[in-house]
Order: sequence, then C-alpha cells, then structure tokens
Amino acid sequence: MPKITKAVVAVAGTGTRFLPATKTMPKEMLPIIDKPIIQLVVEELISAGIKDIILVTKWDKKSLEDHFDHNHILNAELKKAGKLAKLNQITEFADSANFIYVRQKGPYGNGTPVLSASSILGDDPFMYVWGDDLVKSEIPFAKQMVDDYKRQEQLMIGVQKVPKNEVDRYGIVKLRQGNMEIEDIIEKPSLKHAPSQLADFGRMILNRDIINILKNTPLGKNNELWIVDAICTYVKNGGIFLAKEIENGEWLTTGDPLNYLKAVLKFAIQREDVGEELKKFIRNLILE
Repeated sequence: MPKITKAVVAVAGTGTRFLPATKTMPKEMLPIIDKPIIQLVVEELISAGIKDIILVTKWDKKSLEDHFDHNHILNAELKKAGKLAKLNQITEFADSANFIYVRQKGPYGNGTPVLSASSILGDDPFMYVWGDDLVKSEIPFAKQMVDDYKRQEQLMIGVQKVPKNEVDRYGIVKLRQGNMEIEDIIEKPSLKHAPSQLADFGRMILNRDIINILKNTPLGKNNELWIVDAICTYVKNGGIFLAKEIENGEWLTTGDPLNYLKAVLKFAIQREDVGEELKKFIRNLILE
C-alpha cells in the first residue's frame, strides 16, 4: 500500500476578517503564543510522517515562505549570543521537511489548491489541510488519520460534533446507518435539515480519483470550486469516504478573531511556562 508522504496546505486566503493586521502579514502567520498558526499545522503533518509539504500560496505570502527557510543572519546572531537552544529550534525545523511552494491559479474556492498542486502529487494518496485550522490532541490528528488509513485504506475527512445552534455555519456530514461512511455533506443546513451535528473541517486524505473528479466539477455555491462537491461525487459513484472524529482532542478554527483568541488561550493555559500565571490572571480579570 502506498505511504502518505505528501500534504497540500491551502494558504492562499486573504484574511480580511483580521484587517488591518493582515494587510501586510498572512493570517496564517498570526502567533499562537510564540509560534505562527502555520507552524503548528506543519508540525502536526511532520509528526504523521509527511516529508513533502506543498504550500499553495499567492503573491503576498512571502513572509510565510521565508518562515520555513534558513535565516543565516539570524542564525549567526543567535550563535554569537550563545542562544544555542533557540538556534537549534529554528534550524532543525527548517530541515524537518521538504517545503514546496505553488502559486494558486484557477477559480476561487477550496478545491483550487488541490488542482494547483496536482502536477506534483503523483498517484499516491495525500493529505489536504487548511492552513488556519488547528487540532489540539494528545496524538497529533494527522497521525491519527494516517494510522487509520494504513488500517482501512479509505479516504477520509476530519469531523467534530458542534452544538445544534451552530450547524448552519459548517458543512454537516450525513452518515450511512451504523458506520462512519459518508453518504452526503450538506453545506450550512438549517437545524431542521441537518442530518447530524458532525461538521467537517480542514483535515482530509485524498487521492488521484478526487483530483480527476475535481477537474470536471462545475463551480458551486457562490461560483466557487468546492472540494466537498468532488467528495460527494466520489461517494455517489460508489467510492467509500469516511468521517474521522478526533480522539482525545478538539478542532480549533482560527478563521475569525473570536475563535483565534479562544485557540490562543487554550494553547497558552496548558503551557508550563505561562499557563498557571495566565489562569490566575483570567480568574482575577473575571472577578474584576
């Protein structure tokens, strides 16, 4: 069975919800304490054995691309100052994977990054992730998915149960009775028409079949190319596509300011160096 060693990361979004902060900085570079969002995503992929990380970018993502490269001036300054732990931290990360950058071309939509990277993906299965979706879990979620793929050899998408009053914000999966096979994905349904409370998010294992379907998928809602439309076609043509729930963890979207702040706090309160003091500060803030 072919191994999953490649991942496509969609990072071509504009980040308008975070303006003016994102006027000159990619939203994926916003920090979760001392690491940008995108670094946490990439670390998760590396933990799953991913070797080739294909970041689908656009013209204003240069700082993101530089983040995964060596900064020889900074390296020299850290070495001179004797800050060897920091030096090793940034140099080891730059060498931890093969980073490939592809400029996004094609219609707007979350299916386009896959097509933009298709010529370098080959015929093996690959991971596809959003660059601003985090998963905080005991075992990295990408590794959970890759391990499941090794056992079941089926394509899959990450899902998480959301409150009933939030189903109209997400794509909600309809499962076949008695298992985790997807029958359909309904985009932002009303509570009355929601087939479940399981929302899909930006962690998927796809293959060449999905790419081929995507090439012939018409533009959908808002005149965009949607990856879930290709997944639904794959299922309707007889393919098996699984919903994968997170084990001992949770999905944390950072796509808007409120959820970004929630993610920062959840990561921060579990940090040994700042967690306890931060919890005291939050308790005092609430009392005030």
